[in-house]
Amino acid sequence: MEHAHRHHGRHHAKAPVDDLLGRSLRARPRAVVLGSAERPVPHLRRAVGLTPVVVTSVFATYQLALMVVLPLFGNLSDLIGRRQVMLVGVALIGASALVFAVAPNVGYLFVGRMLQGAGAGLAMGAATASLVENNTTGNPRFASTVATVATAAGLTLALLVSGIFAEYLPLPLVWSYVVLLALSAASIMALLASPDDRPAVRAGWRPQTPFVPAGIRIGFAIATLSVALAYSVGAIFLSLGAHMIGQFTSTDNTAVVGALLAMSAFFIGGTGLFLAKVPARTLVWSGTALTLLSLALMAAASTVRSLPLFLAWCVVGGIAYSLAFTGGLGLINQLAPQHHRGAILSLLYLIAYTLQAVTALGVGALATSGTLGLAVGAGAVGLGVLCLATVVLLLVHPAPARSTQMAPQQGQPTGG
Repeated sequence: MEHAHRHHGRHHAKAPVDDLLGRSLRARPRAVVLGSAERPVPHLRRAVGLTPVVVTSVFATYQLALMVVLPLFGNLSDLIGRRQVMLVGVALIGASALVFAVAPNVGYLFVGRMLQGAGAGLAMGAATASLVENNTTGNPRFASTVATVATAAGLTLALLVSGIFAEYLPLPLVWSYVVLLALSAASIMALLASPDDRPAVRAGWRPQTPFVPAGIRIGFAIATLSVALAYSVGAIFLSLGAHMIGQFTSTDNTAVVGALLAMSAFFIGGTGLFLAKVPARTLVWSGTALTLLSLALMAAASTVRSLPLFLAWCVVGGIAYSLAFTGGLGLINQLAPQHHRGAILSLLYLIAYTLQAVTALGVGALATSGTLGLAVGAGAVGLGVLCLATVVLLLVHPAPARSTQMAPQQGQPTGG
């Protein structure tokens, strides 16, 4: 990679690692809500000739950074305000863009992903909590729906733009990250322009042992498994999707590969637009069922090397992701007490990203040491077990009465 910046064209291209574009938005005049920079590098294997295990290891570095940051700082926004924590998080994401833009070797990719994970770990819990607390629509599922649609919009644009940059622009190793840096700067300016939300009484910060109030633990487990399913299937798709397309087709056009991968994200966002009024548990049930179907399509596509089955997986998997992710976030947003919301959301993300990292590293290792079919099949079986665990929890923990299902009014804590 040392000479990559002096070359043009697709063979030296590297896609952006972030979907900040779609997750940087003003949800209400009082708050700017930023999301996580959680997306991997789908064109990296083609760009610099890395093995699947290296690509998935770079991908998993993000999750490993989250696993350090979330337990230490997950409750920080509850103490000093959402805005302050998001500012630091977005600044770290911007710094990661600089690292990627100048990266002379693979080691810099790990550093960049580590900065992204740290930044996202700080920002994501604060951003989701801010969406809930600044919701004036009266719809308890507003925050989870916005998070889903914003994530999908950002990922769709990131995959399309990165593919086009890699295929047609000079210095593709630079321009993608210039865009990311500009978006980070714009997000910081928007945050600075938003009202300060620091609490009137500031408690001292100290690392807090993750905890979930006793009354919501089963609900928390259901919500976490639902989000983890979405993330883990996404990990397989985005870390090995380009590899699968390479086996199914003869194209080396990164714009085409990016467009194929963006199809799933398009269906995530398109589905999310219609979920605002659907009960969270209904979304979790349907998301789990469709995830099982998407896993079957994923395994079948890999086994027979069928592009039509791969495209079917893109569609069904995208819809399943939207249902599972929106349902999981909607459920925990209903249950979490306001004064612990940031910490509880951070714990949910910590567990979900840990399972995603395990999935990414596992399938990457199997794809490198064995075959792509073996890796995808093992991933399908493992995630199928998580689907069944989610179903069992849903069955043993029936929905509460309608009056307790509704989210609290703005500023009013939920019982826990």
